[in-house]
Amino acid sequence: MFQCLTRCIAQESKLFGWLTTLYHAWVHLTGNDVYIACKLAMAELILSGCTTTSDHLYIYPNDVTLDDSIRAAREIGIRFHPTRGAMSLGESKGGLPPDSCTEDEAACLADMRRCIEEFHDNSRYSMLRMALAPCAPFNVTTELMVKAARLARQYPGVRLHTHLAENQEDIDFSQKEYNCRPGAYIKSVEWEGPDVWFAHCCMLDDNEMQQFADNGIGVSHCPSSNLRLASGIAPVRKLLDASVNVGMGVDGSASSDSGHLLQEVRLAMLLQRASGSAEAMGAHEALKMATEGGARNLGRDDIGQIAPGFAADIVAWRLDTIGFSGAGQDPISALLYCTPSIGFVDLSIINGHIVVKNGRLQTVDLQDLIKEHRACSERLCKYLPDWWKTGSRP
Repeated sequence: MFQCLTRCIAQESKLFGWLTTLYHAWVHLTGNDVYIACKLAMAELILSGCTTTSDHLYIYPNDVTLDDSIRAAREIGIRFHPTRGAMSLGESKGGLPPDSCTEDEAACLADMRRCIEEFHDNSRYSMLRMALAPCAPFNVTTELMVKAARLARQYPGVRLHTHLAENQEDIDFSQKEYNCRPGAYIKSVEWEGPDVWFAHCCMLDDNEMQQFADNGIGVSHCPSSNLRLASGIAPVRKLLDASVNVGMGVDGSASSDSGHLLQEVRLAMLLQRASGSAEAMGAHEALKMATEGGARNLGRDDIGQIAPGFAADIVAWRLDTIGFSGAGQDPISALLYCTPSIGFVDLSIINGHIVVKNGRLQTVDLQDLIKEHRACSERLCKYLPDWWKTGSRP
């Protein structure tokens, strides 16, 4: 979520070039920057139909703590699964990020335990559950991956998350540094289990997809980011057909440049149909992936459906608007096929509390938040190198 402060940067770069450009700004993040960014990102998600989200905060410079994002979630009223991320493998050790963006591994693990013990609530209808999330194979050590997995499994309901098989650069790094593909890598670091979900997974092969299915591993599909960074198109149809659980994500708001969840679901549906089959994915299946699939990725059996015994999380759109006109035969599908897919919700109820009413957020002054957010963004972006417009690092 912190990435929404640095949108539209390195527009012609792939993943690694994009990251090495943005690290220059991100190393100057403060706790207040993260708090403001998270609150704005959460507002955008809520207005686009999201009631429950996770966030991968993996950089902790200056006074940044996970507490900053948790405070934002509690104030705005979203159901939240924060992840205590980490980067420990800097350039001097063969990793991608500069050393200034990394942390000592012992300190990471100590803070992971603190966050679990201070914030994790595994009760039914919980508004906050924790996950641990070493960032990616190219910026953490195998030792940290193993220790994080063992730590998470000491606490009921704490899950594991990271990026995996995002693009060919990602695959090439794993083969060079670890002499294996992603499937063998996650097995070697003890991340092969039903308490794990990975972002992206554009480059999984058939054997790895079956490995995911056999071990109950979930995937968070982030189509806009994958297209923006030229990473590829995740094989969602094949994953679902192999019985792999798939949910939806908006990824970081500096690679998708948006946090509009419903728009991502629409794009996911259309991308699977790009293969030439109009039956590859329909609106109802895509929406089920975003609701029930997302809940399963988070290990939840109390959200994702409007049904007896489930949390009171409900969103609604007015049907008497221009985007729905003429689509009255199937208003549910119209959410994705028609222009309401780029509109905002008219009503959002989260855990029984009205958070959006008549299209307006009730828990935050959006204009004041945008003003604060723009000020934080302008300060951070001053640290970007002169070559950011192309992302071609000299």
